Amino acid sequence: MMTSSKPAPMPTLFVPHGAGPCFFMEWNPPTAWNAMADFLKGIAATLPAKPTAIVLISGHWLQPTFSVTSAARPWLIYDYHGFPPHTYELRYSAPGEPTLAARIATLLEGASLGGREDALRGFDHGMFIPLKLMFPDADVPVVQLSLRSDFDPLAHIEAGRALQVLRDEGVLIVGSGMSFHNMRGYGDPRFAPISDEFDHWLSAAVESAPEQRDLALQRWEQAPSARLCHPPRAEEHLIPLLVAAGAAGDSIGRKVFSDRVMHTTLSAYRFG
Repeated sequence: MMTSSKPAPMPTLFVPHGAGPCFFMEWNPPTAWNAMADFLKGIAATLPAKPTAIVLISGHWLQPTFSVTSAARPWLIYDYHGFPPHTYELRYSAPGEPTLAARIATLLEGASLGGREDALRGFDHGMFIPLKLMFPDADVPVVQLSLRSDFDPLAHIEAGRALQVLRDEGVLIVGSGMSFHNMRGYGDPRFAPISDEFDHWLSAAVESAPEQRDLALQRWEQAPSARLCHPPRAEEHLIPLLVAAGAAGDSIGRKVFSDRVMHTTLSAYRFG
């Protein structure tokens, strides 16, 4: 007697998206971002199947209410400054998914978090820079989800929980940010041990049991060196991790990448 097996749910991810368009330009030293680029290029091969769609939470979109891109063909927002002219000609033609956007807004509303569709918002570089490496054919529909501008940790974990059901439908949920993001710290050797201390705490929190994990992430500000790694009101590059963790549910998290770049430790995490 044959039985049909249920497809494995998609994992959730938190990935570093680098510095502006760093993967598509010359850098000093030339190899600074190579390991991170190779990690991003290899992600698709680790998934249980090709995603039916991607929900990407970027550290570069803040709104008073959780918002989702709902255009069928969102434009690209080159929201980085001072980089070579060719980096403003990069293209990523992934389609939007208005039906999924509407569903996400409904799921967030159902969780009493508020959810707003935005048909005018484009894809920012926190989306198209990493996805150009992860899914270079741009053939997977993408919906981008904003952060809520109050950065409330519990609200972002709960937003992830509201979207958890999408994983069983082949939707890949990706938080895009940086595990260290103090602009004054990049390139400063004094921040190497500081970033290491926070990275050690963050990795232990992610890899703990789900209930403990979510509680620890709610209190991330109390972690060692937390505010040296993510200054007050500038934690937008860490908060996408909380959405990915919320969407993980009971899936266990683990560190899947880490590298030293510009004297700081930068890591990526996977749940499930």
